[in-house]
Amino acid sequence: MLSLWQEHLESNEGDPELLVFIPFTSDVKIKCISIVGGANGTSPSKMRAFINRDGIDFSDAQSMQAVQEWDLAENLNGVLEYQTRYSKFQSVGNITLHIPENFGGDTTQIEYIGFKGEATQLKRDVVATIVYELMPNPSDHKTRAESGGGISHVE
Repeated sequence: MLSLWQEHLESNEGDPELLVFIPFTSDVKIKCISIVGGANGTSPSKMRAFINRDGIDFSDAQSMQAVQEWDLAENLNGVLEYQTRYSKFQSVGNITLHIPENFGGDTTQIEYIGFKGEATQLKRDVVATIVYELMPNPSDHKTRAESGGGISHVE
């Protein structure tokens, strides 16, 4: 399914449910979340959060226990922030936000999602296949003559 960039955080017509996966580059502690929705009833009215769970789909989100749930108000200007249960939102590597419903629109639209908190540590991906050459092995390196390069001979 292809969608325009402007529609990348908009649900399908007739289905207000959204699932947003957000990975962080370092583990974070999240103090509060701000979410700005669209006008005319398309703003999210409920939000559920799952932390450090990869691969959640809609059926998982509907059946799993969320870390926290919020009843939202229409927040068109981004002035509302929703506090987290701070002790539950420590060492967050990724967060999945499940938006099950909106304020009566055919679709749900999100304009902005913001987090306040702090980074705890930088993630470092381990490079698995590195070969270090302590001493050169002549058989690993072709000469110019072997690679078809120019031949030069000095006597």
